[in-house]
Amino acid sequence: MEYFAKHYDVAVIGAGHAGIEAALASARLGCQTAVFTINLDWIGNMACNPSVGGTSKGHLVREIDALGGEMGKAADHTTLQSRMLNLGKGPAVHSLRAQVDRRAYSAYMKHALEKQNNLELRQAEIVDLQKNADGYWEMHTSLEAIYTAQCVILATGTFLAGKVYVGDVSYDSGPDGMFPAVRLAQALKKLGVETRRFKTGTPSRVNRRSVDFSKLERQDGDTKIVPFSFDSDEEVKNKIPCYITYTSEETKHIILNNLHRSPLYGGKIDGVGPRYCPSIEDKIVRFAEKERHQVFIEPCGEETEELYLQGLSSSLPEDVQLAFLHSIPGLEHCQVMRTAYAIEYDCVNALTLRPTLEFLHLDGLYGAGQFNGSSGYEEAAAQGLVAGINAANKILGRKPFILDRASSYIGTLIDDLVTKGCSDPYRMMTSRSEYRLLLRQDNADRRLTKLGYELGLISQERYDFFLEKLKRIEQETQRVQSVTLPPSDALNDVLVSRGTSALTTGAKLSDLLRRPQLDYDALTPFDTTRPDLPAEIFEQVEIDVKYAGYIARQMAQVAEMRRLECKALPETIDYTKITGLRLEAIEKLSKVRPENVGQASRISGVSPADVTVLLIYLEKNKL
Repeated sequence: MEYFAKHYDVAVIGAGHAGIEAALASARLGCQTAVFTINLDWIGNMACNPSVGGTSKGHLVREIDALGGEMGKAADHTTLQSRMLNLGKGPAVHSLRAQVDRRAYSAYMKHALEKQNNLELRQAEIVDLQKNADGYWEMHTSLEAIYTAQCVILATGTFLAGKVYVGDVSYDSGPDGMFPAVRLAQALKKLGVETRRFKTGTPSRVNRRSVDFSKLERQDGDTKIVPFSFDSDEEVKNKIPCYITYTSEETKHIILNNLHRSPLYGGKIDGVGPRYCPSIEDKIVRFAEKERHQVFIEPCGEETEELYLQGLSSSLPEDVQLAFLHSIPGLEHCQVMRTAYAIEYDCVNALTLRPTLEFLHLDGLYGAGQFNGSSGYEEAAAQGLVAGINAANKILGRKPFILDRASSYIGTLIDDLVTKGCSDPYRMMTSRSEYRLLLRQDNADRRLTKLGYELGLISQERYDFFLEKLKRIEQETQRVQSVTLPPSDALNDVLVSRGTSALTTGAKLSDLLRRPQLDYDALTPFDTTRPDLPAEIFEQVEIDVKYAGYIARQMAQVAEMRRLECKALPETIDYTKITGLRLEAIEKLSKVRPENVGQASRISGVSPADVTVLLIYLEKNKL
C-alpha cells in the first residue's frame, strides 16, 4: 500500500555527475533537497573512462570549481596521474586531464552528499512522476513511497529505458549491470516529454598481471602538477603511469570479418552514437586508410588491477572482442574482467528546455546531464550545477542564473543544447566557442568566482583570497609596464638565441613579453625587481600582456553579442503575427521560444534577415 513519505523543496533523480552537483548546489543555497539513486554504492560512478578533464572538458571542471561545485576537488583528491594537454599550442586550448581512482572518486562524492546540510540521500527507484493540482511534483518509488517536491531535476544518465548490446545479445539494463529506469521512462512519456534514443559504449577492462608492459609505451604524468580546484589545499601527486599501444593489421581483419555480427551495423541499435567517441569497429570502417589506431591503457584505481582500454569501445560479440584484443601488442594474453558493451537510452530533446534547464512547458521540472543529450562526466556536472542553482533560485524567489556564451564554456554548452539542439550525443570542444581566447581554463576563477560568491556557493574566506590574487595580478601588470630593461650583451645573446631582435635601447618589460619568442623565465635573470609571487600570477600577467590585442578584439565581439542579448523577446510573443518572418523562422522561434534576440540569432533556420525583422518589431512595439 502506498504511503506519503516526505516533501522537499528540490528533488534530484539520479546521483551521477549531474545529480551530485545539482543536489549539492540546491542544498548549499538553503533548500531542503533529496537525491534519489538506484544504488548508493554507485554514486558518481564512472561507467566509462575513470578520468576527469581533457581537451575543453578541463575548462568545464575549472569553471564548475570557480562557481563552487565539487568535481574539481573530488578529482584532485583521487588523482592517479595528471597531465596538462596541448602545451605545444596556445593557452586557449591548454586543458587539464587527470586519471582518477574510480571507486575512491565515488566514495568521495557519496561522503560529500552524506555530510551536506539540507540534503537527504535515498536509495530508491523513482517509477512514476506527475504534477499535482497543488502545483507540487509527486514521485512514486518502487517500494510504494510517495514524495513531493516543488522542483524536480531529472539526472538519469544512461539509465532511462537503458538497453545493453553485446553482439546478438541484448537486454534491459543500466550501465555496469545496474537496473534500468524503465517505468520512469514510461512516466515521462505520459507527461509529454519529447525524448529520443541515443547510444554510447564502453571498452573492455583487463587484469594488469595479464598485460605485457614490455611492448607498451610508458606515459608519465607532469612533473609540475596543476590542480583542478583553485581552492585546493592538498598536494596532487602522480601515483601510477599510463601506457600506449596500437591496433594491428590483424585487429583490422578480425573486426571487418565480423562486422555483420555487430548490432550497430546489423541495424539492431536504433540510438544515435557519439560522433567524437566512436567504437573501434566504427573507426575501422570510417578511417579505412589508417594502418593502426591508438589505444591508451589506463588504471581504474590504486587498489585494483583493473585496467581501462581507452579507444576500444565495442558492441561486437564477446568471442570477437577476445580475438581482436589478443591481436594487439601487449594484450596477446590479456584476461578480460569486463566485456565491452553498447548501451542505448532515452534522453530529452534539449530544444524543449529553457537556458535555466527548466522545461518550457513543465513548470518546476529540470533536466541535466546525459538526459539532456550530452556526453561526458564534465558536461553532465556543469549542467547539474546550473540546474541545481536555478531550481533553488526559483524556490527562493531569485532571478534565473544564466551564463552567456562569452562568460564560460558552461554557457556555451547550455546555449548550444537549448538553442541548436543535438542530433547525436553532444561533446564540448574548444572549437565550439567563438570566444575561446577569453574562456581559458587558467582564468576560470577570474571569470566566475565573483558569480559563485554572489550566489552563495563561494565562502567569504575563499573570496577574500581570490580578491588578493586579483590585486597581485594588477600590481604585477603595472610593474611590467613601468620597468625598463637596458640593453646588454647577456640580454641580447638570449634574445638572438630565441630568434628575436637584439636591443639597442632600453625596452619595457611588457614590450619584451609581447614578443612570441620570450616569456617570464627567459627574462628573469635581467629582471632585478621581480617580486616573489606564485607562478599563477606570472602566468596570468604574461597571457594578458602577450595577447592583449587579440583579447581586446574578442571583447568587442562580446559587446556586440551582449547588445543583442539585452533585446528580450517576451515569452508571450506570437511569431505568426510578425510580418516579414520566413515560415521556417516562425516554426523554429515558436518551438525554441528564445529569451532574447541573441539567442534567436543562433537558432538553426533563423537568418540575419529574420533577426532584423525581430529588432524592427521590438522597436516598433516598444518592447
